[in-house]
Amino acid sequence: MTERLRVGTRPSPLALAQTELVLRALRRTAPQVRFETVPLRTAGDRTHQATGTLDFTDEIDRRLGRGEIDLAVHSAKDLPATVARGLAVAAYPRRGDPRDCLILRRPGSLESLRERPRIGSSSLRRKAQLLAARPDAVVVPIRGNIGTRIRQIDELGLDGIVLAAAGVARLGESGRASAYLPVSRWLPAPGQGALAVEVRAGDRALRRLVAAVDHDPTRAAVEAERAVVATLGGDCNLPLGALARPSAGSLRIRAALYSPDGRVRCFAERSGPVSRSRSLGADLGRRLARIAGPAGLLPPRAKAP
Repeated sequence: MTERLRVGTRPSPLALAQTELVLRALRRTAPQVRFETVPLRTAGDRTHQATGTLDFTDEIDRRLGRGEIDLAVHSAKDLPATVARGLAVAAYPRRGDPRDCLILRRPGSLESLRERPRIGSSSLRRKAQLLAARPDAVVVPIRGNIGTRIRQIDELGLDGIVLAAAGVARLGESGRASAYLPVSRWLPAPGQGALAVEVRAGDRALRRLVAAVDHDPTRAAVEAERAVVATLGGDCNLPLGALARPSAGSLRIRAALYSPDGRVRCFAERSGPVSRSRSLGADLGRRLARIAGPAGLLPPRAKAP
């Protein structure tokens, strides 16, 4: 195997920090290898927004498939429901905090904010959850990396913003968090807090090398959550929250779909052996679709089977 491996990732400060976390672990297991980080701009980086699930992976996966890089590091929540043909996720390192956190202009909580608080988020799921908790909230679209979004609290006159806690922590900004939103009420995006390391499926030697940093409980949880997404129509841009928790050989997965205004929520959960993580996620997706379809929460292509 070559002693030099090129690692593709997005050029944002968070993506680079996350890639360095993965490489630190890989260097411990493969000290003979020199890893070179290759920042690549995706469609999402060019537009500062995601219009589809490929927007933050497209260019990186193309380069990986063509052999221009040797592996890729993605946020697991950015992966499309089906991994690109010819590629494979060789490792899901240990997951970070899956929760969302609230960063406020002044100390307080979501409940203590003034009437009609202005809260920044461009996530359909977060918007629905915010409106479910505070129907009077004005949810303001914000774009850019985490540093840009934090600055927009002042620039746009916001009362606060909602971000993924793991990303905030990985950039050393945990001290800015005013509150962590409990997963009992605020289910995160599928895969949130986890990272995925992709390689070419046929490169067995590299798959073995990268598999050294795979974390079995994280893989089981993320694969279950991704199976929910795939079952609900693949790459649909839905206000969907899902979280799986493995424990002592079993896995419990919970998921919820929301109406855009937060007034309607369809919830389902499933438990079973951790060895059946994907099928548990798919079963939960079908169960959720049967509930959400009649409630009008699914687009035509994702109607209940």
